[in-house]
Amino acid sequence: MSTQKTAIVTGAARGIGAAVAKRLADDGLAVAVLDLDADACADTVKAITDKGGKAIAVGANVADDASVQAAVEKVAAELGGPTVVVNNAGITRDNLLFKMTVEDWDAVMAVHLRGAFNVTKAAQKYMVDAGWGRIVNLSSTSALGNRGQVNYSAAKAGMQGFTKTLAIELGKFGVTANAIAPGFIETEMTAATAERVGVPFEDFKKAAAAQIPVNRVGVPEDIAHTASFFISEGAGFVSGQVVYVAGGPKD
Repeated sequence: MSTQKTAIVTGAARGIGAAVAKRLADDGLAVAVLDLDADACADTVKAITDKGGKAIAVGANVADDASVQAAVEKVAAELGGPTVVVNNAGITRDNLLFKMTVEDWDAVMAVHLRGAFNVTKAAQKYMVDAGWGRIVNLSSTSALGNRGQVNYSAAKAGMQGFTKTLAIELGKFGVTANAIAPGFIETEMTAATAERVGVPFEDFKKAAAAQIPVNRVGVPEDIAHTASFFISEGAGFVSGQVVYVAGGPKD
């Protein structure tokens, strides 16, 4: 019987999620690459399997409970019960408060918060049964406040409270829960932000780097490395923590 652990990484078709999925495969885990469209996950899955890793593409809407239940059952059947969850799926619907619609508020809450709740709730029974589990939730420096992101900031702050409560409830079952709060990371999402504000992406990154103590912007692999640590056997006494991976201190 295989002792290979199974991880679910949401929003793993590209960006941070894809980097985390690849890193966990390198660490020896079987990885369910989950995104809204299974076909969009093909590149991430191929990158893993080409290196000899084990991965499957799973299509699911994390905001929909039935979709998540079906996806987690598929993962358990094809890879084994998932004992690692990385809640990375996210969207932005940026606007100033007075221009933000209820629909844009609800959409962001549904993907980030309800999505993390649905996936974690569906997977936790496998962790409890195994007496071991790792939950990593993606927050953001925007949790500290960011103009034009009242919905995203609230959701990312919520991820921190969610994480701390999971750590308290699940700790006795050998399960840890931690959050990563990235700063500026070079992804399609930040490129889209640059486009929205009408600034060339290279200039946007250069301006951001000038404000960061290590004098560069982050890359998805920076987040993947931190996730790898939290998920490692050696991190079993680290739980309920929020680590800002932002190239400098954040409060």
